Amino acid sequence: MDSGAGYQSLPQAPTDPNDHTNTTLLRRSLELEDDEELLAESIITQEVQSTADSRIRWVHFVLGCAVLLPWNAIITATPFFLSRLEGSSLKSTFSSYLSTSFTISNFIFLAHATATSDQATTARRTLLSILTLTVLTFMFTVSTFITTSPGIYFAFVILNGVAQAAAGSYLQTSVIAVASLFGPTAMQALFSGQAAVGVAVSAIQVISSAASVGTTATAEQLAESKPEERSAFIFFGISTIFLLFSAAAHAWLIRLPSYKAVVGQFSHIRHRSRGETGASLEDSILSVTSLLSTTGPKVDSAQRRTQIIRVAKSNIVYNLAVAYVFVITLSVFPPITISIVPTNPATHPLLFSAVHFLVFNVGDFTGRTICSYPRLLVWSSRRLSVFSFARTLFIPIFLLCNIQRGGSSTAAPAFINSDIIYMLILLTFGATNGYVSTLLMMSASSVEHNPYLRGRVEDVDVAATVASFFLIGGLALGSFASFAVRAAICDCNPFRD
Repeated sequence: MDSGAGYQSLPQAPTDPNDHTNTTLLRRSLELEDDEELLAESIITQEVQSTADSRIRWVHFVLGCAVLLPWNAIITATPFFLSRLEGSSLKSTFSSYLSTSFTISNFIFLAHATATSDQATTARRTLLSILTLTVLTFMFTVSTFITTSPGIYFAFVILNGVAQAAAGSYLQTSVIAVASLFGPTAMQALFSGQAAVGVAVSAIQVISSAASVGTTATAEQLAESKPEERSAFIFFGISTIFLLFSAAAHAWLIRLPSYKAVVGQFSHIRHRSRGETGASLEDSILSVTSLLSTTGPKVDSAQRRTQIIRVAKSNIVYNLAVAYVFVITLSVFPPITISIVPTNPATHPLLFSAVHFLVFNVGDFTGRTICSYPRLLVWSSRRLSVFSFARTLFIPIFLLCNIQRGGSSTAAPAFINSDIIYMLILLTFGATNGYVSTLLMMSASSVEHNPYLRGRVEDVDVAATVASFFLIGGLALGSFASFAVRAAICDCNPFRD
């Protein structure tokens, strides 16, 4: 992975000794006194080193995995949940209730997390969120040994999912805010980690589907072996262990000198921007360790609200573009893509469906990963907006594939009747989702490349968290739009069929 030292969010020391543009910008933001310049030079050097530090990127990659791992674990364990609801009327609507309650809760709690992100240190909030997710996931692990009524288990899963959505919201805002301080390189690693989880989960689904399709066991033998229960226990157990590892990785990150230097520097910039005096740059850096274990100084809620609204308005181009990326993605994937069946009759539909999820996630991961190569980066808000809205063309393209329509619709020959071509289209769809969304998130919080921030370093983390809120908003809108798309495709009631 390329270090991407040529693009940073906080103004940093230039890699070329003769280019002092970024250093000048930082000094102007800080309004440093003469006796602080020597210290500032040291901090600038530390920040550049931290941006190029592979340890910083890998920890953010792990934290990115931790953000989406719980939800992906729940999705993967759906067969197990359904087995516990066998014989209940709740079984047919379980998936809809789970996804809807999770998405709505995620959006509501993310709004609160965004509005209050300055009222507690991000380090403390990150650690508490991860530990909360660990406990909730462990509860799912234990539940594989406990048998109860379908109604009680249904309520347990929904409430646990809502709690995970809440904890995940606070975790996401915290890790994105910190990643923005280390520049686009850390942001790219964070989003790549999120995509990597999707690849891992979909790969497990493909293996599971292949084993299911190729099994010769009888229904009685499968029931006695309880494969769903065993699979859920293993996956939830691994997820619990990984979340503990994520907490340890985060605890290690906040003790790195480069972390203390960057966060301390940013704290000093914010205090100076608010007209606060008294704390020198050195004091701000030295106080980072104590800030990790406290709630930090409170900020006037009206002042915070004003800043959020101002940044949201100035960054509206990036915010709407990143939201639209996921409106298109969620409205098409999976309501349309899941309705596309293989043209080759020898291909089992279950395996075809599992492979199609894997192909999308591989494309998404690839799109996010290539953002680590500077030559492939695009920073222009106009061009990125065009990329975002151009993805609308995928909707009619997917409609030309071999869609299985329901109701009274008369099947028509598919214009695109090749499974390979369909998978290539899906791979491109996933790649553009990852590429465009990651570029938008990287650009939105970059002082160097985002002219709408007007050099305000103190707005970096706010820009990142607000863009993240719009991203989740796009997911929510796309989820609701998927019902309409599904209804048009299957000619049925999408809430019931």
